Amino acid sequence: MGKFEEANNGTIFLDEIGDMELALQVKLLRVLQEKTITKVGGNQQIKVNNRVLVATHKNLREEVEKGNFREDLYYRIFGLTIDLPPLRERGQDILLLFGHFVNWFCKENNMAKKSFSNEVQALLLNYSFPGNVRELKSLAELACVMSSGNEITVSDIKINDTASSGSFFNDHMTLDDYTRKIIKHYLDSNDQNVTGIAKMLGIGKSTIYRYLKDENLEKK
Repeated sequence: MGKFEEANNGTIFLDEIGDMELALQVKLLRVLQEKTITKVGGNQQIKVNNRVLVATHKNLREEVEKGNFREDLYYRIFGLTIDLPPLRERGQDILLLFGHFVNWFCKENNMAKKSFSNEVQALLLNYSFPGNVRELKSLAELACVMSSGNEITVSDIKINDTASSGSFFNDHMTLDDYTRKIIKHYLDSNDQNVTGIAKMLGIGKSTIYRYLKDENLEKK
């Protein structure tokens, strides 16, 4: 029994569809259009009814233009699109996910629950996470192992400092670009609290409000 047959009247998830070979794309398109499959070595068509979810790290529209992805398949799978931003752009989600992974790891390994310090929170919020959620999960699990007490400290977090600094500096960015990036980061990490952020950065609230107006960001 193949995957589509096994998922009949259910959901099938196709991960990294942007990396699918063109020959396989033709077969997938046929299945999606005709809602039938033929087993390898057989000649009987089998009806299937699937809800199809796909994921990719690539821009499929650009892949179509490059000739790497079939346009007819692109429009066949094009439905409700969910754009998931990289972890570094998700503010407090980083702390929620880190806490979730820590709790999960402790439960799976029969360890006492662990909290994490304010310094750890600041460290995580200021890191770019080039490896996204997978990297965060690994950091959380390693921190649980390295921590000797019930609280995870900065010394328990093993972060690649080179990757962190390299993602921030860019030869094509101006000083104004850096200022916008810093203000946006602090707004995302501190619930858009303009007054508090102005004190932390040592700048006037009017400066932040000006950037909020320019970027059309929400403010408090």
